[in-house]
Amino acid sequence: MKRYTTSILLLAFAFLSIAADSPNVETGMFGQSLSRNMVSNETNLPDKWDVLKGTNIKWSAKLGSQSYAGPVVAGSKVFMGTNNEGLRNPNEKGDRGVMMAFDAATGKFLWQATHEKLPQGRVNDWPYQGVCSTPFIEGDRMYYVSNRAELLCLDTEGFLDKENDGPITDEKNHGDADADVIWKLDMINELDVFPHNLASSSPLVVGDLVFLVTGNGVDEGHTNIPSPKAPSFIAVNKKTGKVAWEDSSPQEHILHGQWSNPSYGVVNEKPQIIFPGGNGWLYAFEPETGKPLWKFDCNPKDAVWDIGGAATRNNIIATPVVHNNKVYIGVGEDPEHGEGIGHLYAIDATKVGDITESGKIWHIGDENFHRTLSTVAIQDGLLYAADLSGFLYCLDAETGKLYWKHEVFAAIWGSPFVVDGKIYLGDEDGDVAIFKTGKEKQLIGEINMGASVYTTPTAKNSVLYVATRENLYAIENKK
Repeated sequence: MKRYTTSILLLAFAFLSIAADSPNVETGMFGQSLSRNMVSNETNLPDKWDVLKGTNIKWSAKLGSQSYAGPVVAGSKVFMGTNNEGLRNPNEKGDRGVMMAFDAATGKFLWQATHEKLPQGRVNDWPYQGVCSTPFIEGDRMYYVSNRAELLCLDTEGFLDKENDGPITDEKNHGDADADVIWKLDMINELDVFPHNLASSSPLVVGDLVFLVTGNGVDEGHTNIPSPKAPSFIAVNKKTGKVAWEDSSPQEHILHGQWSNPSYGVVNEKPQIIFPGGNGWLYAFEPETGKPLWKFDCNPKDAVWDIGGAATRNNIIATPVVHNNKVYIGVGEDPEHGEGIGHLYAIDATKVGDITESGKIWHIGDENFHRTLSTVAIQDGLLYAADLSGFLYCLDAETGKLYWKHEVFAAIWGSPFVVDGKIYLGDEDGDVAIFKTGKEKQLIGEINMGASVYTTPTAKNSVLYVATRENLYAIENKK
């Protein structure tokens, strides 16, 4: 691991004093908080709507043809990653990754950032996948990873405010509908990262640092890791775009790619940044220094990797959740590898070193839990988890005891979202299932959105936001 020590003393106090999001600066991110717990305190959210009749639909906005990131609501705007098939600018044609900004009140398209595809093709930048990184919003700054494996800092106003906030001044376009780039870090050219298929990490900002998983992975043949010593995890100064520290722990043990996201928590009054590794291990570090704290292997000892789909060793595509001095994580694989046995863990984050055995609080797997892409939601002692095979589980967060499960009969890519006494869960068939929270299963209903829902819903100001592959919907209880 490399460490960049110039600003460490300045950062230390800031981190030690941070236990939650800043109360003075509005934030938005994948997950509802730095812990990534998929729980919101919003109220008065709808459980009935109809996208065809317009019932309880506040507005809808056209995206591209494939959308896997976001949505994120912050201030008066909604931000969403997609591809370029819903062409907004005729001067920027062709396959591109796109980050769009919409007005939260009306759904009006405001501005976009577009990113041309990498010339290497699908090994680094899979066609038509767009921007799959859900942005982190802090005040008037936005951070996300483009399809070109660039970490970008943008002005949330774009050029609508008629100002170039720089220091980057060489943007090709300065129209009202164009992005205002503050800085960018090209992880391929500057850090020798080799993303497999796509870089897609959703950044996390704590104090003055931006944390993310770089996406470093295998080559097109799936047998060689072109850059095993390139960083898998980095911390970047949010004001300058300069790397503060980096870590390459997975190295030659990367199984496939790295598409997950970091999380943050305060454990026994000490902050931790949690990174999912491409070797199937979780790693915890001191946020300000990159000092390793603990690591945990999220697979059984006898698990084996096989790119053909028969693997019993899984990647980590879900995002870890930090809650009550514990970390919760499920494992899975690229959906193209199909269904299979997965694992869901509760880990004691108070321990140090290799805590694979000593840190395991509870675990479910074998035939009881399948491969998952989903991040858990925890509220009132209950944990809600979904798997790719189409099951939603309600478990005791302390013991792992199963209270109930429900099959939606479609693949689940997104995560359960808990808010207003309800659980919202989208699936590949385009249905959003709505449940009451609690130890007894109570299905309120299922509503079809007209296209696959690969993302996780979010809510703000009593409005529910649901993105399908092609459209973004704002849904509210109309008076």
